[in-house]
Amino acid sequence: MQTCVGLSGDAVAYLLDGIKVIDLASFLAGPGAATLMADYGAEVIKIEPPGGDGYRRLHGNWEVDYNWQLTSRNKRGMSLDIRSQAGLAVLMKLLEEADVLVTNFRNDQLESYGISWSELHEKFPHLILAQLTGYGNVGPDRHRRGYDSTAFFARGGLMEITRQPNEAPPFPPGGIGDHATAMTLFAGIMMALYKRDRAGVGSFVETSLIATGCWTNGMQLQGAIAGFDVGRALDKAGARSPFAMVYTTRDDRHICLVLTNPKKEFPEVAAALGLAEWADDDRFTEIRSIMRNRDEVRDKFREAIGARPLQELCLAFDEMQLTYGVVETLSDVISDAHLVENEVVVRTESDNPLFGWTINNPIRISGEARKAANNPPEYGQDTRTILEEHGFSSADVEKLLTDQIVFAAD
Repeated sequence: MQTCVGLSGDAVAYLLDGIKVIDLASFLAGPGAATLMADYGAEVIKIEPPGGDGYRRLHGNWEVDYNWQLTSRNKRGMSLDIRSQAGLAVLMKLLEEADVLVTNFRNDQLESYGISWSELHEKFPHLILAQLTGYGNVGPDRHRRGYDSTAFFARGGLMEITRQPNEAPPFPPGGIGDHATAMTLFAGIMMALYKRDRAGVGSFVETSLIATGCWTNGMQLQGAIAGFDVGRALDKAGARSPFAMVYTTRDDRHICLVLTNPKKEFPEVAAALGLAEWADDDRFTEIRSIMRNRDEVRDKFREAIGARPLQELCLAFDEMQLTYGVVETLSDVISDAHLVENEVVVRTESDNPLFGWTINNPIRISGEARKAANNPPEYGQDTRTILEEHGFSSADVEKLLTDQIVFAAD
């Protein structure tokens, strides 16, 4: 087992020490699964195509590559052209020692490169091939390109249920479906590693943006199976429950109220909003009558909340132990002292002033350390070192560079 030196200077052993991962995926969901493994000590080699991964340029700026920092931390990097036979030979050499290959190539692309599951399993029976696709490996859309906005949110029905009544859905923020799907792929990889420990052979692990999107939206989809389509119900006047809504405060902040036991909590929220007399009103003594009058309840809640500043509301709701959430700005989230204390937002070991903090791996295992985040690799940063570690001589490396099979930093 390898050890690393932590901030205290003490040697640290990590849960996934000794596991080697080849990250042959681009953009977010596939590489995100490899990032989670790197955080727990796996050696992850990020392979970029000639010219670099397009994810570096997602916002058109190589100087502020914050997306790359988050998803490529704790990895080493090299650039390799696998479209050539010589490039494929290099990849095969790397896979001799690898435990996991992560990719977002479709099956037809894997076959065209000669790295399909059947071919790899024959050559490397211990290897786990972890594949991320947009829409799965069978069916008419198996070759369709998918992003989290199109496959996870739109096709999975999430955009339909998050819109306002009788309005078009807003375009979803980037990366959310990708990060959820990265967790799915990571879980599959870990299950395959567990299976390999028991059975001695690798597995083909696959998931898709659409599959994870449907699982994420499972409650609503199961409702549709049972005959209740919440998306269609949204367009009925007054369908939205006043006990599960976002309200605007006097100081133009927003508060998300979620009350799952209205019969018990109605008198409490009414009292917190200065409407205590409602507890004795026959219209609001039973849940059915409350919901029959939900339009009035919603309007009164909106009026009462809109008349108070956020801090006053929070104190009133806390006194009644009501469940709510303040809609925070992104800047508020990353400076939230509670999140820092719980190591959700953590310091990095980077000397880059734009990467002093990052969002931590959300998984915690008792007695197991997570690596502190460090700088992602520069383009071709470790190409020479990685090749030499895998048996390539200095002359071999220089020829590969000259022939533009591999690429290294200047």
